Amino acid sequence: MKRRTAREKALQALFQIDINEASPDEAIKNVVKGEENNEYLNELVHGTSNHLNEIDEVIAQHLEKWTINRLAKVDLNILRLGVFELMYVDDIPANVAINEALEVSKRFGDEQSSKFINGVLSKIKDTIQK
Repeated sequence: MKRRTAREKALQALFQIDINEASPDEAIKNVVKGEENNEYLNELVHGTSNHLNEIDEVIAQHLEKWTINRLAKVDLNILRLGVFELMYVDDIPANVAINEALEVSKRFGDEQSSKFINGVLSKIKDTIQK
């Protein structure tokens, strides 16, 4: 499984966790549906879930005229994945993490998602600096 596919499946799993309160393992099982499970998918879902409070706090600090509760669930979970990669995945350059989040948002978000996500993740990148 390519990393892009792992990110897309991780988004789907995080969405299930967020909406249905599924466990990370249950959500992963639901999105792989008999396909080969992937180490990076597991890292994204479990890592994001384990650091959710810190990730949400970072997102909330970088929102302008928005609150985290007002964000579309898809956009919020794409931001969570992006912030997880920015903060906790050392072998992914910051610009790659942002670009991948934008590509996922183009597939799963609405027409405004990628601009919004780019703005928030760029601000976060500037304050984190790997």
